[in-house]
Amino acid sequence: MSTSMKEEGLEEEEQTVPQRTLKRHDSLDIESRKFAGHSNGRNADNKSWSVILILAFQSIGIVYGDIGTSPTYVYQSAFYNGIRHKDDVYGVLGIILYTITLLPLVKYVLIVLRATDNGEGGTFALYSLICRYANVGFTPSEEAEDREVSNFQLPTPSGESILKSKLESSKFAKYFLLFATMLGTSMVIGDGILTPCISVLSAVGGIKRAHESMTNDIIVWISVVILVILFSVQRFGTQNVSYVFAPLLSLWMLLIGGIGLYNILHHDPTIIKAINPRYIRDYFKKNKKEAWISLGGCILSITGTEALFADVGHFTVTSIRISTCCLIYPCLVLSYSGQAAVLHLHNDYASDSFYKSVPDPMYWPTFVMAVLASIIASQSLISGTFSMIQQSLSLGCFPRVTIVHTSPKYEGQIYVPGVNFLLMLACVAVTLCFRSTTHIGNAYGIAVVFVMVLTSSFTVLIMIMIWRTHILLIISYVVVIGFMELIYLSSVLYKFNQGGYLPLAFSAILMMIMFVWNDVYRKKYNYELVNKISSEKINNIISNDTHVSRVPGLAVFYSEIVQGIPPIFKHYVENVPALHSVLIFVSIKSLHISTVRPEERFLFRRVHPRDLNVYRCVARYGYTDMGKDQQPFEVMLVEKLKEYIKEEIWPIEMQRNEDVDENNEERRRENQKARKEALEREIETIDKAFSAGVVHLIGENEVVAKKGANIAKKALINHAYNLLQRNLKVGDKAIVDIPHKRMLKVCMTYEL
Repeated sequence: MSTSMKEEGLEEEEQTVPQRTLKRHDSLDIESRKFAGHSNGRNADNKSWSVILILAFQSIGIVYGDIGTSPTYVYQSAFYNGIRHKDDVYGVLGIILYTITLLPLVKYVLIVLRATDNGEGGTFALYSLICRYANVGFTPSEEAEDREVSNFQLPTPSGESILKSKLESSKFAKYFLLFATMLGTSMVIGDGILTPCISVLSAVGGIKRAHESMTNDIIVWISVVILVILFSVQRFGTQNVSYVFAPLLSLWMLLIGGIGLYNILHHDPTIIKAINPRYIRDYFKKNKKEAWISLGGCILSITGTEALFADVGHFTVTSIRISTCCLIYPCLVLSYSGQAAVLHLHNDYASDSFYKSVPDPMYWPTFVMAVLASIIASQSLISGTFSMIQQSLSLGCFPRVTIVHTSPKYEGQIYVPGVNFLLMLACVAVTLCFRSTTHIGNAYGIAVVFVMVLTSSFTVLIMIMIWRTHILLIISYVVVIGFMELIYLSSVLYKFNQGGYLPLAFSAILMMIMFVWNDVYRKKYNYELVNKISSEKINNIISNDTHVSRVPGLAVFYSEIVQGIPPIFKHYVENVPALHSVLIFVSIKSLHISTVRPEERFLFRRVHPRDLNVYRCVARYGYTDMGKDQQPFEVMLVEKLKEYIKEEIWPIEMQRNEDVDENNEERRRENQKARKEALEREIETIDKAFSAGVVHLIGENEVVAKKGANIAKKALINHAYNLLQRNLKVGDKAIVDIPHKRMLKVCMTYEL
């Protein structure tokens, strides 16, 4: 079913909803009850050490694929012009060792992992923490009731932060934080394009040692075939093979660590002198600009470090710290040191230091493991990209593309068909165009450093506002970590015209999509909020209009706004003058929080009078909740509605009062009987309507710029936004599962 009409929009000054309008309370503005129960504070997730150790082992296969494969291409990127001085090897190794110590170990493992959002990490987690503490978000559906959700609360110290008040009063600061979050998200998605390219290409390139006749063209095409196969199998999910990721990556890390230890002992035990900062100073003194440029290759030693934080939600902070400190860090130190020991004796091995450092008997096992490790690393970044798209979508920053859950058992395993196809095309194009890990590395370095700088910036804000860290510790963090990252950023930007423009180009396209979608999304919401239908109008439509008939069944109307009933309902009744016996107006709402507990998910409100059988519901979800519900949404909705009716008719407080009211036993019994009969009648009405059939009515809102709008607004709405709608396959309320056979769309055009 599809109907359409054009509704005149308000004047420009009326489109911005005034504060007094948002705070005006009537019977439909306040969502009153949640079901069932509310617990203050977050329950501590106290896992036993056996569980933590298992999670630490499992995290190896998901978190460390990228950083674990970086030893296959770092030195050839750092020594892109060969080794000029023998002791330059000490200098580069020293840079790498201090880099993987200060950034992954100190910054992420010891500091940033403290900034999780109820166990979830990543750019959105940091942004959500800041938005919950300071009023800097742009979510138009924010309500006071949201702060009653247990996970929403923050254990912040008393007293007002000066920085908080500055951020809340600055519109520029709010836009800048949103811009930075979109940029960080875009850069992580860019990693999902570059990681498969560089990992697979560097691993396959090792075949040259066994077959010198193998040309670079053949290696490139073999890599392309592997990439196409990798993206083609995404639709089947990873649940059937994911259980082997951790053992394979553990074996890979032990293998490269063992080879590194062998090379240190066999070739040059004195390589440990590289920890002396003097060699780094001498390296820069002798090579000057070339040494600074080589930092772009050294930074590749920590590619994938952001995954330590972004993927912590699948495990625990303690398990990530254990796996990093006990296996990943020691094996990486041994691997880089072992390659440096070989390079110190054989300077001509710089172009292929990894495979040249592998002992002959271990070549083929290492080559096979390298290819498998690169595939696992690619798989992890592709899955991470899907997760970032899901989080962006849930907060209104990305079109509602179709999301497929590939595993009923593991909630984190999702597949986005359209994005997967575009990622595959981008990976194949990058591999065919750049054809070497050196050029791809130039692009990769910019994406890595940009995300790290943004994470550091958000972390400093959290240190100041939420943690109230001592100022000397904050200054130390900025001076040491921030200065190092800015130096790396200056180095990778130098290679902008040598491939470094690629992640920035990807990010620009993604950010444009996010900005357009988010801006028009907020304009649509404000339009509906101004033109919402009052309770009196609902009564007139349903009770007094003789042309509207009630038919058996239950209808669920979906809308964006949470403070009232959207104008599209009036439009529907005018075109289809028949309503089901029970009506539920549902708003699917995403909070600045990782997850909402099922018992706190639903807020209900009755539309009076009682005999209308009309209800309002706000279903609240976190940005990682998509697809977690075990039951169909309509079943959960009806069950929670009946709980709400029971609590409304027979609240616990009244039951207690009736129990102690022994002075008038007859009145108490009559009261109980009347309430019981009313409850049974209403529950029976709900059950009959549900049995007669559930229809899901979706508001399909088309938008156009109103007459007289300026050129920029017309370009944004009429062209950019509508172009995205026409060319992207948009899912219907992608957070919940709606049966397509019982879904009707009601179209209405808004003039914004």
